[in-house]
Amino acid sequence: MRAVVVDKDMTHLELTVSDAPEPKVGPNDVLVDVYSSAVNFFDTLMAQGKYQIKQKHPFVLGTEFAGRINQSSPLPKGCPFKHGDRVFGSNLAAYAERVAVPWKLLHPVPANLTMEQAAGVSLTYPTSYEGIVGRGELKPGEWVLVHAGADFEGTGGKVIATAGSEEKREVCKRLGGADHVIDYNNKDWTKEVLKLTDGKGVDIVFDPVGLIRESLKCIAWKGRAVVVGFTGGAIENLPLNVVLLKNVAVTGLHWGAYTKFEQSRIPIVWKELYNLIKSGKIVPSVYEHVYEGLDQVPEAIEAVTKRRTYGKAIVRLRRDPESAKL
Repeated sequence: MRAVVVDKDMTHLELTVSDAPEPKVGPNDVLVDVYSSAVNFFDTLMAQGKYQIKQKHPFVLGTEFAGRINQSSPLPKGCPFKHGDRVFGSNLAAYAERVAVPWKLLHPVPANLTMEQAAGVSLTYPTSYEGIVGRGELKPGEWVLVHAGADFEGTGGKVIATAGSEEKREVCKRLGGADHVIDYNNKDWTKEVLKLTDGKGVDIVFDPVGLIRESLKCIAWKGRAVVVGFTGGAIENLPLNVVLLKNVAVTGLHWGAYTKFEQSRIPIVWKELYNLIKSGKIVPSVYEHVYEGLDQVPEAIEAVTKRRTYGKAIVRLRRDPESAKL
């Protein structure tokens, strides 16, 4: 089986494709033929051994995927899937031709999604939804500031999206449904936010970049700042006097940890997301350049780390006839 195997700490540009053993299928696992894999910023951190959860070498890189249940896969008791069913999910070892996954971590691909769209849903979308609706406690009519907004699909509220290029700002409005877009490279971007909100500031900040400190300048009284990640590279030190004076709540979101600490919340989030996806209110966006084959994984990760992409960057291993009809 061909896969992207990490046998030592390395940069993403050093990654290569090699022969790997077939996945070991556990008693509650199914075997999935991978059609598309989604690229995440943390892929480069995992390859370098810098991610907060370190893997033992050797391991197969990649986390998000979409594919079909392998025709020879076991079907454990209680598994709702059949051979050939289209599924998506997240599990380590997604940059491979096949992956073994606990069936409870899989979801059926909605009929209105391609494999490429579905591959990038399992982490980004529940993170966005839970971050804004769950942890951010979004109320009707509130202002939401979304950083790196080209990577976000709106979940309601009045959205101000920030992005670093004109192309991404256009994507925020065209695909992400943002009401307003701002260039976060502009030193006065926080003043623009205050102007748009008539001086009140935003009620929620959703930040996967590392811009909470600056965002405190334009957050409202009793605003909620949701820390999602640090793609900008630095972990911030916050001025807690501002947090106190504005009655701000700074809260974190690690969606992956819900499987350990709050499993009951997971089906609630997915039910809401499915309704939004099936109704067309959320249309997962895929970066216009699809990377063909595992050999292009280094190039795809490089594009993501350099912020050249929007939506989800996708590595396609196989073409799906059903997707071609959409």
